Amino acid sequence: MLNQPGGRMRRFIIYLLKFIGVFCVFYYGTIGFIGLVAPGGHYAPFIDHHLNYVSWLRSSLLYGTKGFVSIAGFETYVRNVYNLEVLNGNGVHVGYDCLGYGLLSFWAAFIMANPGTFAKKLLWVLGGFLAIWIVNVLRISLVLIAINKNWALPLGLDHHSWFNIAAYSCIFTGIYFYDRSAKKHLTTPDARP
Repeated sequence: MLNQPGGRMRRFIIYLLKFIGVFCVFYYGTIGFIGLVAPGGHYAPFIDHHLNYVSWLRSSLLYGTKGFVSIAGFETYVRNVYNLEVLNGNGVHVGYDCLGYGLLSFWAAFIMANPGTFAKKLLWVLGGFLAIWIVNVLRISLVLIAINKNWALPLGLDHHSWFNIAAYSCIFTGIYFYDRSAKKHLTTPDARP
């Protein structure tokens, strides 16, 4: 039935609903989660102290950047949960907008909406998350180095725009390879439809 003319449209609608559903769960779920871990409003201390993946992500970005810029000869310290500073220099503030949870949500939604085993999807989601994390650490590192060396950003674009360009380039490359691996699996003689 799915190979009939109306079947393609049905497959596309199912795919689109899966994609939008997963994206909304990840993206808006994270926004809701931030509301639970930010003091005030609907603050949930247990979640903040024991399940705060947003804080863990921020810390990993701060300490990843700290490690990377130390290779470039910069001595840095984490001033608080949001700021990384160069000793006797300038620092960066890693706010919620810097975490990349929109890109992470997009990647997870793409993978989860596509066919594949749970193990394959988990591997691809985690691999994509790692690639986006690395791009983000490199971006924050370059911003930190640039503001301490008084470098201008190329083409007059801000660092968020450059991060989006680099991260979406990684995502579209990942999409290409994921689709290639799915097509390769479907063309092997022992593959099931």
